[in-house]
Amino acid sequence: MIIKNGLVFTEENQFLPLSVLTKDDKITSLVSGDVLAEDGEPVIDAAGCYVIPGLTDIHFHGCDGYDFCDNSMEAVKAISAFSLKNGVTSICPATMTMPPETLDGICKTAAAFSSEQAQKLIDTDYADLVGIHMEGPFISREKKGAQNEAHILSPDEKLVEHWMTLSEKLVKLISLAPELPNALPCIEKYKDKVAFSIAHTGADYATAKSALDAGANHITHLYNAMPPLHHRDSGVIGAAFDTPDCFVELICDGLHISAPVVRATFRLFEDRVILISDSMRATGKPDGTYTLGGQEVTVVKNKATLSDGTIAGSVTPLFQCMKTAVSMGIALETAVAAATINPCRSIGIDNLYGSITPGKKAHFLLLDKETLQIKRIIKGQPLG
Repeated sequence: MIIKNGLVFTEENQFLPLSVLTKDDKITSLVSGDVLAEDGEPVIDAAGCYVIPGLTDIHFHGCDGYDFCDNSMEAVKAISAFSLKNGVTSICPATMTMPPETLDGICKTAAAFSSEQAQKLIDTDYADLVGIHMEGPFISREKKGAQNEAHILSPDEKLVEHWMTLSEKLVKLISLAPELPNALPCIEKYKDKVAFSIAHTGADYATAKSALDAGANHITHLYNAMPPLHHRDSGVIGAAFDTPDCFVELICDGLHISAPVVRATFRLFEDRVILISDSMRATGKPDGTYTLGGQEVTVVKNKATLSDGTIAGSVTPLFQCMKTAVSMGIALETAVAAATINPCRSIGIDNLYGSITPGKKAHFLLLDKETLQIKRIIKGQPLG
């Protein structure tokens, strides 16, 4: 396949007039100028379009009426299909704080889906399931947010090993509160096998920095479910700033984080920002009553809340979050990187995903240069 006449987003985070050549589901080369197609080779004219990598969402719970924690192949297929139709070509969905036996089942179901994808037993109408984000149960009761307090546990090395085995190494990211007993030993033991993220925490600067120095390299939904940045104790936010290899997630749905803070965050963290959706099952559905982690959630005008008013995830797909970041003053190149290569680097899948580079997956979005609307989705082959 040849994609020509578009402005291609390169791994140097620049838009350049290039042609992209692919074979099967891999990128083979990027060429300056026109390229002659072989007999029968598909050619896509991307004139008037930006060509960017497919997006990667490493923190979302559900969409289209389904949740990853429904623990069914039907649910995984539904959220994967909806993701792909909305420009997300690879996913690392998140669990909630639930009983260990429930999380066991989720790991096994995800592994089964991933195995079928790898064997090409599932068609191409689904985003690639590239990982699992364990958001809980190792979190703080005081900063639990929309998580169920009844199932909170302290970090447990045996459970980490157990879930990695059940998921067939699909667990890529584990969120935890570093102030909990056994958090640091857990990070130190498994830091080379899985990424650890500071989350749902009341940690001060020293505690957060100790976790990052021990091997954590990620902050779950920065600003949310953690102490605010204070001028005498900068807490988790300051510790992340002082740790050059630490990535930070940002929910840019226009509700969780104000525009000035979004702009400030990109100034502070530059190429370490990861845009996430943190979307729940109501995403893509009308206002109404839904559930998240077994708790009732009410959705009104794009805002999802528990009965006490706590924000319970978002109902905004990642592509729209990326566009919202641009509308807030973030350069398009910066926003695209935050929704593509940055999340892939953070969970160690950037060898295959996240940029338009020879050898990587042929996952692309063609965006109208004027409106930034998706004109075409390509995952190995064009959709639509």
